[in-house]
Amino acid sequence: MNHVIVVDLGYGDAGKGTVVDWLCSRQEGRPVRMVVRFNGGAQAAHNVVTRDGRHHAFAQFGAGTFASGVRTHLSRFVLVDPLAVAAEAAHLASLGVAGALDLLTVDRDALLATPYHQAANRARELARGVGRHGSCGMGIGETASYALAHPQDAPRAGDCAAPRLLARKLATLRDRLTGELGPLVAPPPAHICDAYRAFASRVRLVDGSYLARLLRAGPVVFEGAQGVLLDEWRGFHPYTTWSTTTFANAEQLLAEAGQQAIRLGVTRCHMTRHGPGPFVTEDPGLDLPEPHNGRNQWQGSFRTGHLDAVALRYAIEVADGVDAIALTHLDTAARHSELRICRSYQAAGRSLTRLPAGPPRDLDYQKRLTRMLLATRPVYSDPGGDWAHVIEQETGAPAVLRSHGPTAADKTASQPFGSSRAAA
Repeated sequence: MNHVIVVDLGYGDAGKGTVVDWLCSRQEGRPVRMVVRFNGGAQAAHNVVTRDGRHHAFAQFGAGTFASGVRTHLSRFVLVDPLAVAAEAAHLASLGVAGALDLLTVDRDALLATPYHQAANRARELARGVGRHGSCGMGIGETASYALAHPQDAPRAGDCAAPRLLARKLATLRDRLTGELGPLVAPPPAHICDAYRAFASRVRLVDGSYLARLLRAGPVVFEGAQGVLLDEWRGFHPYTTWSTTTFANAEQLLAEAGQQAIRLGVTRCHMTRHGPGPFVTEDPGLDLPEPHNGRNQWQGSFRTGHLDAVALRYAIEVADGVDAIALTHLDTAARHSELRICRSYQAAGRSLTRLPAGPPRDLDYQKRLTRMLLATRPVYSDPGGDWAHVIEQETGAPAVLRSHGPTAADKTASQPFGSSRAAA
């Protein structure tokens, strides 16, 4: 088994966690040594249900943690929230995963998402009123934007082991944000420093060479967060995340170690989206309740709709292609014969089968694309057969993994995982 990068090709919630859990639970071949997170942060919620019924929404720990011996590495591209890590470790302990913090390594250069970032994020989102972007309220965008504006003062994971430096950075961060937004509801720097020092004493802080050595030693699964259609540069601005959700970060880490990986894209048989923003195939008439997804305070409603092949092809194009597809929620499709597929749009009086990808890092183009999508209508047709076959026809990639339920036992591989695209 080779390294595998798992990326959601939609708006998130396609089932990345359950796919990673299956990859880490496989008995054949060499066992997976570690799950590497390569974007996002504590806003992730990758639901995994074990065969014995335990459930956990993985946020910063890798979704393969239930598999014996599988560790988690938070790369330099992850925005680390130590307080959320501690809470997640406590929940895992209640489910029988003892010493979860001992399974965690963190790149010293990873940015810290602090209570000040979170409070500022929520204040800005509330101020937008009806124009809210659908933020998760976890301070992700605030952390990224502060680091861009003040790179030398941005708190990083390695600072947790340097109390004086950390205290200075936290005080500077607090003062800048309160000067801009007014008083923020957050603990004083000294209290945060105490918690972060405890974090540094329990997890292993490492530099970039650690991951390179690990990748040369054996199979690793790279677990992405959110989805390509929310990408900071390729998503539908401004309803996006401050994170690169494509394969790019993972491939950069692999290239630094002279390694390659299989690019595995994940999609449902239908579409979902948390919060506002374009959703061409949304259908409020669909009755598709989910036990682990629903309305929340910051993103709002959990929206559902039919499979959008136009958006799926766009995601694959801007992500620079996939080697294979993991198709999830086939059990939902089997129960709902009313599900359709959208193979084209009606936009401004013309038919579109392809969503044009614009220049890289052009947010003005992405904003125009968003306006077009908000006025676009789907053209539906019957899927016309087996959903896996339909996905293969629409994407040109093999559906190598098919999921009929939430546990690893509900997954089947239609063919062995081959070599990476680059190696082939």
